[in-house]
Amino acid sequence: MARTIRDASADDLPAIAALYGHEVLNGTATFELEPPGVGEMQLRFEAVRRHGLPWLVAEAEGVFAGYAYASPFRPRPAYRYGVEVSIYVETAARGRGVGRALMEVLTERVRGLGLRHLIAAISDSDSSAASIALHRAAGFGDAGVYRQVGWKFDQWLDVTLMQLDLHPDGAPPQGPGLNLGGGLA
Repeated sequence: MARTIRDASADDLPAIAALYGHEVLNGTATFELEPPGVGEMQLRFEAVRRHGLPWLVAEAEGVFAGYAYASPFRPRPAYRYGVEVSIYVETAARGRGVGRALMEVLTERVRGLGLRHLIAAISDSDSSAASIALHRAAGFGDAGVYRQVGWKFDQWLDVTLMQLDLHPDGAPPQGPGLNLGGGLA
């Protein structure tokens, strides 16, 4: 399968919004209950890009197959070296290496920014075995589980936390990290 990973553009937002909206309505990879429209996805895209963080698109055989992005982990300045990663893959492209390819490029882009931690919050621990396996294969380790913190589809859902430390030797930060402003009080 010919696969391309590239930077997302505004032209990709309708496909991104459609994939995410499908997951909102039919899945538990997100705890949102109403699908955001293209306009809201544009705001989210711009927020990620303002931080200089990657938002990527995967194409398989020239067709949109998924997307991934990194966003600030928390708004306080002490967290400026960590990002949360998000990956969504079209149903037809799952199990074909698209998620792994997105994860590899995303990780290298984050590493290139001099950041240290990639954090994943994987919703619905019981039915997200493929996502957890993808993160483990990429080097993420278990960091904990929030039990029954989301209510969706008339059931309580867990969130599995995973983390990839790009510099596990404890070396000091490389560069200034993300500009998060003053953070919250």
